[in-house]
Amino acid sequence: MNAKKQGAGFHLLLHSTHLLEERLRNFLKPLGLHAGQARFIDALGRVGEASQRQLSAEFSVTPASMSQMTRRLIDNGFIQLRNDPQDKRAAILSLTDKGKQLRYEVVSIWQEVDQIIIDAIGAENAEQLFTQSGRLRDALGGKTPMTNPGSTPNR
Repeated sequence: MNAKKQGAGFHLLLHSTHLLEERLRNFLKPLGLHAGQARFIDALGRVGEASQRQLSAEFSVTPASMSQMTRRLIDNGFIQLRNDPQDKRAAILSLTDKGKQLRYEVVSIWQEVDQIIIDAIGAENAEQLFTQSGRLRDALGGKTPMTNPGSTPNR
């Protein structure tokens, strides 16, 4: 590879991701969410309920960060907390009805962002991009939170 081209592929990927994240941020702003909270709402909606400890591990964030995020989502009425009957020190989280509606809106926004990609590069190229992005994420040690390893990746 010639010296002028080195790193160009990575930079294009990084720049494209930055531009898409900016669009996503603008779409989520009216909901009062950031991208991490949207992923959290989706994951909790998929599994029904989970402990803060489990969610902290799945999202690779500190318990303090998870506690801060869950506090905001509780205060906004999107999730509810109850004590784990088997471990009084553990808190179990689940979506409220308002949170379930929010999850629907989040998924709709994600579909809008997918459509931006499809419109930009075509459906076949977009599907290849999504597939290859999942492979790259997996190869780098990532996974969709709250899924079993080897399961079909969610975006």
